[in-house]
Amino acid sequence: MVIARRSVRPERSFWQEPRPPGAAPLGRLDRWGVGVFALAALVEGAARPDLAWRSVVTVLALVLVPALLWRRARPLGAVLVGWGVVGLLSVAQLATGVRDVGLVSMTVVLLLLFSLVRWGSGREVVLGAAFVMAVVVLGMVVGAAGWADVFGGTVLLMLVVALAAVFRYRADLVRRQLSEIRNEERVALARELHDTVAHHVSAIAVQAQAGRVVAGTQPEKAVDVLAAIESEASRTLAEMRSMVRVLREEDSVDYAPQPGVADLPALARPDATPTVEVSLDGSLRGLARPVDAALYRLAQESVTNAVRHARGATCVAIVVCRESDAVRLRVTDDGETEPRLAAPEPGFGLLGMAERAQLLGGSLTAGPGPGGGWVVEATLPMGTGS
Repeated sequence: MVIARRSVRPERSFWQEPRPPGAAPLGRLDRWGVGVFALAALVEGAARPDLAWRSVVTVLALVLVPALLWRRARPLGAVLVGWGVVGLLSVAQLATGVRDVGLVSMTVVLLLLFSLVRWGSGREVVLGAAFVMAVVVLGMVVGAAGWADVFGGTVLLMLVVALAAVFRYRADLVRRQLSEIRNEERVALARELHDTVAHHVSAIAVQAQAGRVVAGTQPEKAVDVLAAIESEASRTLAEMRSMVRVLREEDSVDYAPQPGVADLPALARPDATPTVEVSLDGSLRGLARPVDAALYRLAQESVTNAVRHARGATCVAIVVCRESDAVRLRVTDDGETEPRLAAPEPGFGLLGMAERAQLLGGSLTAGPGPGGGWVVEATLPMGTGS
């Protein structure tokens, strides 16, 4: 079966292009600029007694004031008003044969053309540019412009259009880059959600197993185990809701502080099986925030894997120490180590851990320990704290 694909012509694509987002609202600087233009038009009209239809031309120049105020909100309307005034003066000049009927200050209509290309939709840009072109051609015909004037005027208009296009598409590129960054953040948050849920669910499973053991002989301890399961489940739901809310947000949000090395003692579980012990050696201050958060997540994931997969493990040890300009994380357990003929394919959790370490310029290894059990070791650069 042959599937025909409809090709989209570039001109049709531009015609359907929407207005760029992010247009700034009318501000104090805009009002001041419009006020300066109005004052300049009045002063020029009063200072040029040789100007034909001086009063009419000055009033028409002041018609540009609302067009300047609308130039971002209604770029096509502003161009039609502003360049319509210029076209009206050209028609009057053609009908009466008067040579000079314009004000120098009316060159501000170039700003309206810039705003049209910068802030207008594709359809508005095409229609507005066609209107401006017609007005310019009419003005050149009426003024009997020479080749030098035609060339100079054309170059000036093209420069204005090109400058506006550069600003337009540069802003679009920045928006796309920010969107990609937000998507990368969402992927990272999804991995954080996986790590967090896996850790808490593993803890709940271990506590539930312990509850089954003590339920028959020590019912009072079973109540404590159930309370711990309830607390762990509540924390899991709270963290899941927080992360899912962030994943659903389209705009930037204020993220809660990420846990770091200082929060590792919270992973300790002296009364559970297996027990989890945490040791922090050396000065661990000055860690860059990504490194600090990564150490916590790597340790958390390693503990989760040990609790879930280490057969017969009674103790999991987390050791973090500083070595020159690097920090080393070592997570070991005393579980049984089965002989392996080949290195296993890494799971999503281990693969994500290795990627996290590599992105920060570090390394991560995981495998059986020389004395038994399983060892996860990560080395990350200290980075620059902020």
